[in-house]
Amino acid sequence: MSDYDVIVVGSGPGGYVCAIRCAQLGLKTACIEGKDTLGGTCLNIGCIPSKALLHASELFEESNHNFSKLGIETGKMNVNWSKMLEYKNDIVNQNTKGIEFLFKKNKIDLINGWASIKEPGLLIVNNQKFKSKSIIIATGSEPSQLKGIKVDEKTIVSSTGALSLTKIPKKLIIVGAGVIGLELGSVYSRLGTDVTVLEYLEEITPGLDKETAKMFRRILSKQGIKFILGAGVQATKKLGDRLIVEYSLRNDKKREELDTDIILVATGRKPFTDGLNLKKVGIELNQFGQILTDENLKTNIDGIYAIGDVTSGPMLAHKAEDEGIALAEMLAGQSGHVNYDIIPSVIYTSPEVASVGKTEEQLKKENKSYNVGKFSFMGNGRAKACLSADGYAKILSDKTTDRILGGHIIGPSAGDLIHEICVAMEFGASAEDLARTCHAHPTFSEAVREAALACGDGAIHS
Repeated sequence: MSDYDVIVVGSGPGGYVCAIRCAQLGLKTACIEGKDTLGGTCLNIGCIPSKALLHASELFEESNHNFSKLGIETGKMNVNWSKMLEYKNDIVNQNTKGIEFLFKKNKIDLINGWASIKEPGLLIVNNQKFKSKSIIIATGSEPSQLKGIKVDEKTIVSSTGALSLTKIPKKLIIVGAGVIGLELGSVYSRLGTDVTVLEYLEEITPGLDKETAKMFRRILSKQGIKFILGAGVQATKKLGDRLIVEYSLRNDKKREELDTDIILVATGRKPFTDGLNLKKVGIELNQFGQILTDENLKTNIDGIYAIGDVTSGPMLAHKAEDEGIALAEMLAGQSGHVNYDIIPSVIYTSPEVASVGKTEEQLKKENKSYNVGKFSFMGNGRAKACLSADGYAKILSDKTTDRILGGHIIGPSAGDLIHEICVAMEFGASAEDLARTCHAHPTFSEAVREAALACGDGAIHS
């Protein structure tokens, strides 16, 4: 029987980052992974492969629509789908191999197989026993299923199947207007697919600042993606070689039908804890199947902890990573900390959408007095030069103290720009602090400064 200070179950962003930090802090560490490759959903069938296809499809879109405006004459471009998938798979392979290297570098033992917790401090993998002072559950999440729709990953697919279709479909129906559906819908729309999104709610991207969500939908609609809001999917059926989706609008019981080649079910994700033996061990879960933890990420059972998508909160890789680092530091006797109020979220469409902190809707609900500073990318010289002037930067600040309460950006490089606001919020900065910080010209970041200026006396270029 092998003895460890820490065993991490799962090698996704939360798990592998936690294992590396534990090892760096002198703890004897192992990581258990049931799948053939490291990196979890994010690196294998989520964040990384989707970004590879987003990047490739964006370049294809640019070449066919914007190159001629820039004086670049190329003729019509074509897509070699199998080659694009090869590129995507190569990027995934490079990233997963990188984790293997980091494990070896930090002397972390990799245990291949599916783990079951026998009791506190004891794990079983492939009928072998592994003992550890601390067990960390970091097994991530899996796609949620929609009642009445059976995913076969061929014609009715989750995000996993959508990343590996054998050909580009002529028609694609996406059930759910969240981050995953819109990112993958953008990929296929750029490649020539007729994309329709069915969303049960009355607006896309639930939880996003409403003004930003509405602008986002308008931009995606202009790009050719169709939306049917307030639509509840009732069933699917096959009619020859076609797929039929039956849906009804929330205020109308009459069923409507749409035909398609592929259906992407993108209605969210749920914790993946199969085979861990949580109930027998006595680990408490909430009504969503998430593991309950305290402020130190500890479950109700001594010596067992949980991080990432198996716990409550946003299912984001960087949230899991932060929790992994914080927990490792606490186990090593340090003071780990995660600021859950400042976790950014990004939608990697074109334009990107990014947000952090409070939305206007949340501030109104809290009866908080606030200022709004907005600046359109139409007033940003760099954005216009790059033909990327859709969207705006928006900052919300406390009306009394001017402290930044939230930021929302839709536009070029929004996923990078949002971190300027994150750092400012982490240090308790005011909008004026941000406005008085010199920004290089010409950069997209000037839009953030102008939004900060708009919280006070007004932006310069609008």
